[in-house]
Amino acid sequence: MPVKHMLAASAGEAVACLIRVPSEVVKQRAQVSASSTTFQIFSNILYEEGIQGLYRGYKSTVLREIPFSLVQFPLWESLKALWSWRQNHVVDSWQSAVCGAFAGGFAAAVTTPLDVAKTRIMLAKAGSSTASGNVLSALHGVWRSQGLAGLFAGVFPRMAAISLGGFIFLGAYDQTRSLLLEVGRKSP
Repeated sequence: MPVKHMLAASAGEAVACLIRVPSEVVKQRAQVSASSTTFQIFSNILYEEGIQGLYRGYKSTVLREIPFSLVQFPLWESLKALWSWRQNHVVDSWQSAVCGAFAGGFAAAVTTPLDVAKTRIMLAKAGSSTASGNVLSALHGVWRSQGLAGLFAGVFPRMAAISLGGFIFLGAYDQTRSLLLEVGRKSP
């Protein structure tokens, strides 16, 4: 993947996180506070922490998403190229989807410690050192208290969900791209 594509994807991730992070903060707090409604949680965040409370974990989310993309997309392209080479023709969309599932699962596995840090930061008590958003500090705290197992907590459900997402998204992307290229070839 050319550097300019990686830079564009990274910038896109940073912008997408402007929307993703507030919804993730509210969702995660709702998951650990079943007695409150989503609106109550949202209102409480704004009242107690202000708008910055909705963006707690923004840096850690971006620091998770960019390495994830830098692993997933080149790996997906490499797996497709290898499969194409082995069968002497370009992969079909379903094969691209399978490559997407493997690439997504692998990227999910290797970025799980960053996801753990992001989750700890988002769920930390307001005003605590973890809530400050220092990813290295959050990782060190998990390592100190739970070791390697703590850094990879939830790795299998994360891999499963992201593999499924990679299968669907990258397979659909490849199918749509193929259809659009075909339409473009048939147009005068």
